[in-house]
Amino acid sequence: MVLVRLVPMASSSIRPALSTPSSFSLFSPSRRISFSHLPSPSVSQSNSFGLKASRVLRQYGNSTRIMASGDLSHSVAAASPENVLEWVKQDKRRMLHVVYRVGDLDRTIKFYTECLGMKLLRKRDIPEEKYTNAFLGYGPEDSHFVIELTYNYGVDKYDIGTGFGHFGIAVDDVAKAVELIRAKGGKITREPGPVKGGRSVIAFIEDPDGYKFELIERGPTPEPLCQVMLRVGDLNRSIEFYEKAFGMELLRTRDNPEYKYTIAMLGYGPEDKSTVLELTYNYGVTEYDKGNAYAQIAIGTDDVYKTAEAIKLAGGKITREPGPLPGINTKITACLDPDGWKSVCLFDLYYLKSP
Repeated sequence: MVLVRLVPMASSSIRPALSTPSSFSLFSPSRRISFSHLPSPSVSQSNSFGLKASRVLRQYGNSTRIMASGDLSHSVAAASPENVLEWVKQDKRRMLHVVYRVGDLDRTIKFYTECLGMKLLRKRDIPEEKYTNAFLGYGPEDSHFVIELTYNYGVDKYDIGTGFGHFGIAVDDVAKAVELIRAKGGKITREPGPVKGGRSVIAFIEDPDGYKFELIERGPTPEPLCQVMLRVGDLNRSIEFYEKAFGMELLRTRDNPEYKYTIAMLGYGPEDKSTVLELTYNYGVTEYDKGNAYAQIAIGTDDVYKTAEAIKLAGGKITREPGPLPGINTKITACLDPDGWKSVCLFDLYYLKSP
């Protein structure tokens, strides 16, 4: 299959700023970060941490990635572009969470837990910044991809736009899942049946804010929250970016000329065992309206400095230079891909899976 490269037009994006309290320490049991809400960005906290300092130090031993001060060692200036891009392939990366905004947090939590079978992992209200966020998923954050919902006080509706596609959830029986959702008042937008041009059994539903979820019939999987689909204007360009900048592997592509679209699946593991990014190119469409509802994906990395350098080399735009968040040792960098989709890469010991 040959993918035709198109010249994209400019597109808009949401670029929330970052701030944080200045009194956290690296292993404080009260700190977990959040940096996605609108319009008053901040860093949220929680009451549990999940990794003890001794366990982390045993895991890494004398590794030069963690210095005595908790800082990262980095020598990007001395590294050649080739070395930086090669390092990306060796970096221990994982998709951590996806962030988006909702108009009624309790309503959405109820829908996700009762209809989709997710668990509420944690919830935090930040009245001084006028927002509340909640993390939901099918397993703990240090080992699973999860959803971060953000509710901004007084904002009950957002524009999802045309660029965001859907989230994917793997279920044992699509028909049964649809009947449960229907019985609880959920909106079914596509009845169970084979995917167009394929054999996989799927259905589509919408949550109370209009976000679409694709239910995919699949056997037992360690990662039921399995897809994030975004539309792009140049599939070849996007594949190259996510391979070089984020070290993702191109798992497969599928062209469907009958319906005039091509998809590409990228990620850090096979589709049946990990969350993947599904990029969709619709023939002849080079730009999309991104709205203000969907925010970003967070990706874990061992070194935000090298990651930022790789992003620049791959043609991405850095919107937050790499470095520690004020007052804590969590380090992040934020960027836009060639289509304007935002990602945040971070190093935080909390997200490292316990041995």
